[in-house]
Amino acid sequence: MSELITAELVDLDLSAETKDAAARSLAERMVASGRVTDLEGYLADVAAREAQMPTGLDGGIGIPHCRSEHVTEPTLAFGRSAAGVDFGAPDGPADLIFLIAAPTGGDADHLSILSTLARHLMDEAFTGALRSATDPAEAAALIRGDEPAAETSEPAPTAPPFRIVAVTSCPTGIAHTYMAAESLEKAGREAGVELTVETQGSAGFERLDPRLVADADGVIFAHDVEVRDKDRFAGKPTVDVGVKAGINRPAELIAEVREKAERGEVGAPARAAAPMDKNADTADGFATRLRKWLMTGVSYMVPFVAAGGLLIALAFAIGGYTIDKAPSVAEHFIWTESASWAALFFQVGGVAFGFLVPVLAGFIAYGMADRPGLVPGFVGGAIALTVNAGFLGGLIAGLLAGAVVMAIQRVGIPPVLRGIMPVVVIPLISSAIVGFLMFLVIGKPIAALQKALTDWLSGLSGANAIILGVILGLMMCFDLGGPLNKVAYAFAVGGLANPNEGSLKVMAAVMAAGMVPPLAMALATTVRGRLFTKAERENGKAAWVLGASFITEGAIPFAAADPLRVIPSAMAGGAVTGALSMAFGCTLRAPHGGIFVVPLIGQPLLYLLAVAAGTGVSTALVVLLKGSRCARP
Repeated sequence: MSELITAELVDLDLSAETKDAAARSLAERMVASGRVTDLEGYLADVAAREAQMPTGLDGGIGIPHCRSEHVTEPTLAFGRSAAGVDFGAPDGPADLIFLIAAPTGGDADHLSILSTLARHLMDEAFTGALRSATDPAEAAALIRGDEPAAETSEPAPTAPPFRIVAVTSCPTGIAHTYMAAESLEKAGREAGVELTVETQGSAGFERLDPRLVADADGVIFAHDVEVRDKDRFAGKPTVDVGVKAGINRPAELIAEVREKAERGEVGAPARAAAPMDKNADTADGFATRLRKWLMTGVSYMVPFVAAGGLLIALAFAIGGYTIDKAPSVAEHFIWTESASWAALFFQVGGVAFGFLVPVLAGFIAYGMADRPGLVPGFVGGAIALTVNAGFLGGLIAGLLAGAVVMAIQRVGIPPVLRGIMPVVVIPLISSAIVGFLMFLVIGKPIAALQKALTDWLSGLSGANAIILGVILGLMMCFDLGGPLNKVAYAFAVGGLANPNEGSLKVMAAVMAAGMVPPLAMALATTVRGRLFTKAERENGKAAWVLGASFITEGAIPFAAADPLRVIPSAMAGGAVTGALSMAFGCTLRAPHGGIFVVPLIGQPLLYLLAVAAGTGVSTALVVLLKGSRCARP
């Protein structure tokens, strides 16, 4: 087969004024080269393809193309127009025009030419070289990927694409993690960079190929919990942001990491420091770091809550609310009795719940001080349970353990002792200090505070319960899975560690309110689709499932596109749902699951009514607000 393009198929002084004239001029060169057998027949096929959709691209580029029975072999002709030719691109006429011809039935050839050309056109150096080429043979060589045919100087090699590796993670590892990855990958394709994402989600993660990391020109971390094995990326230009930035402004992050690479700015070398602080943005204040440390602990605690909570809820559903009085299944278990299975589920769930506070404390300390923080963190969390300091005691114990380890790590140590520091000295000293503080200094005051909080939740009724429901509903819907949402969720989950009537009502209200935003957006796109873009209507279909599954993040695409209308509407509906759930006395022992755990909810019909009412309020408001905007002259 002949070369895809030759010098005879290049016109660096294309004088055509219309797209039809430009196609004819370039097609005549194909006829002269014997690659097109019928000029008029081929041009008719080009015009038919052009009528389907404009072939102009941003950046002054036109790519008219078609398959035709009048083409003998895949061919590409190139013309450069000083005046520009209108091919329907949003940003105006094209000065670089590529006419692509493929034989009938040659879909693979056609698509191969288009995809290869599209990748090249994302490279500003490539288009710049074509605009400055002075010889048709040089232009043809550039398009083919050959070395330019310049005799006076050695041609510069084609620059490899900019390579970025990214890591995304969020506290629950369910939605934000993967939405940020998709957003970054799409922006990478649009920017013409090679971008590969490692998603550190709730189902675990598959590490990036070490060769990809070694060859990367820059790194993007979009995360709200610690990036696991972060030292792999040390010494490279790094942008470190929250996971929502990866969803909302991926193009800016790509541009920022490229700028850092151009300046030669690199991340810190590998060191034994807090996972949440390595390579962190120096602009991060203490409050930002504190939130990340706490979210790290919550993210590791959530799977224990989910497993234990669902097992306990299932046990009550099967065996009734007296199942907690059942004897140990290790001593009494009858295979054919449902009560024995219910007891088994309850006791296994109880064991899982027993890890909540130690895991929370251990991984808060881990987020602060890396692996040396795990031992004192777990020890402090276990002591918090021993002295009845509960969830609040676990938070304090984790922060204490992390702070103690960080202080020890700052002490100058003789080189001969450094090998035993992380495995002997630090665990020994830090555990002793944290144990002393938790048992003898702050454990009892925290326990008293925890008891007061528990008693307050237990006594919630009437107006107080409704007000709390409103507040929790507003928090769940304000940032749609962000920090405030996670604070409300963590508050509810913490109550499950020592469940009572009040804490179970809180968990129900939080999950109900969290379901409202995506369900409302899904309903709004159904009843008033004309107010939304085609992409939003497609997102609306997925939002039904996300909302029903208690994934509040399903409303993020709508909020990102129109925050001033969507977020207030979502908050209003969430407040109504939270208030109604508390007023109805709905309870929930499961920390997640949406409508799929409705059989395990106290007052399930009223619970669904609360969700429906809030969804209706949010839908009505967003339709009203969007409709008033569209009605303006």
